[in-house]
Amino acid sequence: MDIKQATYLKSSALISQCPEHHCPEYAFIGRSNVGKSSLINMLTGNRKLAKTSATPGKTLLINHFEINGGKWYLVDLPGYGFAKRSKTERTKLEQMISGYILQRETLTNLFVLIDCRHAPQQIDLEFMQWLGESGIPFSIVFTKADKLSRQALQKSIDAYLNRLAQDWDPLPPHFITSAETRQGRDELLAYIDSINKEISQS
Repeated sequence: MDIKQATYLKSSALISQCPEHHCPEYAFIGRSNVGKSSLINMLTGNRKLAKTSATPGKTLLINHFEINGGKWYLVDLPGYGFAKRSKTERTKLEQMISGYILQRETLTNLFVLIDCRHAPQQIDLEFMQWLGESGIPFSIVFTKADKLSRQALQKSIDAYLNRLAQDWDPLPPHFITSAETRQGRDELLAYIDSINKEISQS
């Protein structure tokens, strides 16, 4: 599958403000500065589509992007675990994120982004546990693969999957990506395409 057209649609502070449609939505989430916007730009082939920033925690709204004329949508969700925000702001963001994840009927799959350089973080493990308990389909996307040597990357991914295996059987689907080298782009788009085809045939 190729993305021929990707257009910013709108930003919403509440789920009630999100666009009305009946097409599949694929949302991206992760801790602040994990590379969500960069990954979306890499997938769509448009470096300016999702706004990237060197400052963590810049995405504060639910951002919708229309793909191939509205056949499906990408959604950039705010990052979680950004400690520098006030408790009030963090609570508001958590409510926005959980509201979208639990109530958005068109959410087809949630991609949870993990920086491949880091050991498993409790906040990510607990978030994935919550998704599983809530019955939310999700996949794991390891980002920034270009920052490690091939050997170090494999060691880090293996360690992470071994930790996940303590809680998950089978393991959630996972992908290894780099916004810089475009690693994982074809695999991710093929995965989305296969789900879209399943939906259209059901």
